[in-house]
Amino acid sequence: MSAPPSAASTGADAAGPGISTRHHGLEILAVLVVSFGFSALDALLSFVRTQVTVSGGFANAQVPVVTHAVTTYPWLDLFDDLAGVLHGLGPALLALVLLLRDPGGRGLSVGLDRIRLRELAQGAGFCALIGLPGLGLIWLGRHFGFNGQIIAVSFPDVWYRVPVLLLDAFQNGAAEEIVVSAYLVTRLLQLGWSRERTVITSATLRGCYHLYQGYGGFAGNLIMGLVFAWWFQRTRRVVPLIVAHFLLDGFSFVGYLYLAPHISWL
Repeated sequence: MSAPPSAASTGADAAGPGISTRHHGLEILAVLVVSFGFSALDALLSFVRTQVTVSGGFANAQVPVVTHAVTTYPWLDLFDDLAGVLHGLGPALLALVLLLRDPGGRGLSVGLDRIRLRELAQGAGFCALIGLPGLGLIWLGRHFGFNGQIIAVSFPDVWYRVPVLLLDAFQNGAAEEIVVSAYLVTRLLQLGWSRERTVITSATLRGCYHLYQGYGGFAGNLIMGLVFAWWFQRTRRVVPLIVAHFLLDGFSFVGYLYLAPHISWL
């Protein structure tokens, strides 16, 4: 296995020779406004709303994560859900197209050229590393009242429920890791930001758009963001992160359906 790139080469080489970075700041702003930057603002407003309007704050709040409406037209409902998945992948596609515009496509070197089997194993490892402590944080959050009661899934029992939830999990993993881990880290390094500042910025953004869950949602995702941003800038391989995020959300969504009735703190 080759040695990880140095701090200087990670930023400069990713940009390609001679690329101008003067518009990257505006480009980052535009991408975040139509994706997770706006999500962070919305989550912040939700956080404040819960603190102001719910007696006892997050200790007495219920926080929905995935909601799906079902009508008397199941095929239309299914197509609505599939359209939502495609829409959620839009920011990831935009980020990849913008990276592809770098000279020689060097900016697209985020690890999507081919999938290595070891990366699937690495993704599963990240899932265990993040997921198990995450369950403990959820329990602590409910016990001490600094997190809302997370309603991970509100989805009536229809035949396509589990497949759509798994597609939702993939959409979340692909969009978040391509935009927040791969694109944002790449562009900030190209702007000359230090490794440390880049990792903290990416992780803080991830924590902010989970603020609607409460303090625990922010803290848990901040830690996850630190690990994922560090990994990406060290390896420039985003696939393990997408796999890990997909597994985390997949287990959370589908597991919630069957475990929530039996576990009081979920």
